[in-house]
Amino acid sequence: MPNVDAKQIIVNEIADKLTKAKSMVLVDARGLTVAQDTEMRRALREQAIDYKVYKNTLIKRAIQGTTFEDLAAHLDGPTAVAFSYDDAAKAAGGLGSFVDKYDKLGFKGGVVEGVYYDTEAIAKIAKIPSREVLLSRLLGSFKSPMATFARVINEIVKSKGGEGAAEAKDSEEAAPADAQ
Repeated sequence: MPNVDAKQIIVNEIADKLTKAKSMVLVDARGLTVAQDTEMRRALREQAIDYKVYKNTLIKRAIQGTTFEDLAAHLDGPTAVAFSYDDAAKAAGGLGSFVDKYDKLGFKGGVVEGVYYDTEAIAKIAKIPSREVLLSRLLGSFKSPMATFARVINEIVKSKGGEGAAEAKDSEEAAPADAQ
């Protein structure tokens, strides 16, 4: 009976993680060396990705009746699970760099924000940059036209005699002070 209780504790642990997770990604980690696995676990931990190896039968029990239930088809052979709690694509992205680096590591499938993705689709999601990178690219695209516009205006001012434009600017700045 203690063995059944121990298994139920693990099923409850997985179920608890599922309630908090924005994504769950399954990988086949068969064939990694201890050094490779240690490096990967350390990097994933630094990215706040929860990574662990569970028995397939325990995962199947935990995902029954949840949005993660479609992953049961991928639960054969050794399975490692990565959970992401804050950024939906983070688990796939974090594992993606190691799937590219190590030939023996491969995606099995995943669920991101309640949507099931097969092996090929989860590999594509892994290539999506992080939220921070996407936001910085967006801000850069907003900034670029304004910077270009400012350079064009500056060149127009210089071509029409930059000194006269500078004097006009100084007189405009001085005018409000004189008016007071």
